[in-house]
Amino acid sequence: MEKLVFNETLIQKYNIGAPRYTSYPTAALFRSIEISDYIEFVHESNAQVLPGPLSFYIHIPFCSTICYYCACTKIVTKDKSHAVKYVDHLVREFEIKASLYDKDREVVQLHFGGGTPTFLNNEQFSKIFASLNSHYHLSELDNRDFSIEIDPRTVNGFRLEALRQLGFNRLSFGVQDTNRIVQQAVNRIQANAKTEELVHAARGLGFKSINIDLIYGLPFQTVESFLETINRIIDLRPDRLSIFNYAHLPSRFKPQRRIDQKTLPSASQKFEIYHRAIRSLDEAGYRLIGMDHFALPEDDLCLAQDEKLLQRNFQGYSTHLDCDLVSFGISAISALDECYVQNVVDLQKYYDSLERGYLPLLQGIILTEDDRIRRAVIMQLMCHFHVSKNNIAQRFNIEFDSYFSSEILRLMQVQKDGLLLVDTKEITVTAIGRLMVRAICMIFDRYHVLTDDVRYSKII
Repeated sequence: MEKLVFNETLIQKYNIGAPRYTSYPTAALFRSIEISDYIEFVHESNAQVLPGPLSFYIHIPFCSTICYYCACTKIVTKDKSHAVKYVDHLVREFEIKASLYDKDREVVQLHFGGGTPTFLNNEQFSKIFASLNSHYHLSELDNRDFSIEIDPRTVNGFRLEALRQLGFNRLSFGVQDTNRIVQQAVNRIQANAKTEELVHAARGLGFKSINIDLIYGLPFQTVESFLETINRIIDLRPDRLSIFNYAHLPSRFKPQRRIDQKTLPSASQKFEIYHRAIRSLDEAGYRLIGMDHFALPEDDLCLAQDEKLLQRNFQGYSTHLDCDLVSFGISAISALDECYVQNVVDLQKYYDSLERGYLPLLQGIILTEDDRIRRAVIMQLMCHFHVSKNNIAQRFNIEFDSYFSSEILRLMQVQKDGLLLVDTKEITVTAIGRLMVRAICMIFDRYHVLTDDVRYSKII
């Protein structure tokens, strides 16, 4: 794959608020949906000649402390007893959804996110896995992906060992920044030595993949300070890195009101921070998978991308194709080929629904045929920086250039800027255009135009 090219003039031109395209249509378009519709689509999925495997997401919303940058669905509490009731209701949700999905469908991907999943203790994790194993077919194959997000402040080596014994084989450490001043400004102080100790312990325990999350654009960050963070993380040699852009939206996310906007790096500083960061990662051998995600060449994500098997879903990039996503816990989103549904966000409503024996659904969307066609194009762009017109035409029985005639005209304008190449057979995002792939995807998004959308974070 070609080396990334960082063109600041073009980045500024296309640096708009754009969806992250973990789905298409995006969650912003979800509306009220009937539970019966979701159940019907599950039955249709089960009835396939070869039903696909399953991917599970389990949301643990609790955090002991608040991180000021956070925009996740969370409940801040130091009272660990909240986890007891929550786990009991997760188990009830497992039972209800198990009645919908054929038990012989293998669960090849399992991810715990939050919040802080390690708010739960070992016994609560054991209860969750006992219930999952009794109701579903959890894969035991080496290529399964059972992952969990880790706040390094909440675990030690013994805790990692317990998670490994349960079956987790991937870890994602939330580091964000190693600079003490930045950590204090966002209320997330963690010792770098602790992170290093845990990464080394995880390798010794046989976790096959380690990811580290960082955020750029936080208060008091400078080019020099973030480069120190990047270099410190590169020294740990994680298999994957995610470098997210901090979007300061205090009107939407209350914790961000504690951040003084005057302490944030300017737009030009953010450009340079990100530029220098990706250059350092490139020199260290990491490859841009897409969006803000980087991986070493031998990592499964790179291999899947090379083989055109990479997939994107609500949890990010995945190596497992054709999975139905089944999600549990408040705010969690499930995805079938023709339907997305989201659980209620309110904790008490979640409990009330399950205690009455109902699925705790809040909203969702039923995809049209046009949605599915456009999703296929957008996902090829997001995962492979490339679209095969013939592939889309054959899958959906359309003539690509005719179906997307207006989009092709807009692509030609973007092609003049050097972001992509369009010919009779394919669309290819160039090395210059990869950082702006979200803007390119918006051309195929029927619900958005290629303009700045304040509901979404800027691309950089």
